[in-house]
Amino acid sequence: MVTDSQLRLPATVQMSSAGAVWQDLQRCLQAEAASLTAHAGHELPVNLAELQAFDSSALSLLLSSARLCAEHGLKLRIEGAPAKLRELARLYGVEELLWPSAVA
Repeated sequence: MVTDSQLRLPATVQMSSAGAVWQDLQRCLQAEAASLTAHAGHELPVNLAELQAFDSSALSLLLSSARLCAEHGLKLRIEGAPAKLRELARLYGVEELLWPSAVA
């Protein structure tokens, strides 16, 4: 989940694995949030470049991650998201919640 001191999602995030992925992600997010808060950071990046197979549960994980970050006064910054994931977010009407600057 954390490599090179950057949070990453695995290559596959689907309903069957979402619970386990969330447990790992939540633990990592809390640790990173505590570190950033202690060092006056404002954004917590998560890299999705490896994500290849996913369903709407990936959006749920990201929304939960953004909410957890907000609880710590941080902003989740999503990097390397596949175009299909952004299309899915647009379809579900949550793109502006995950990528606020992308929506005009």
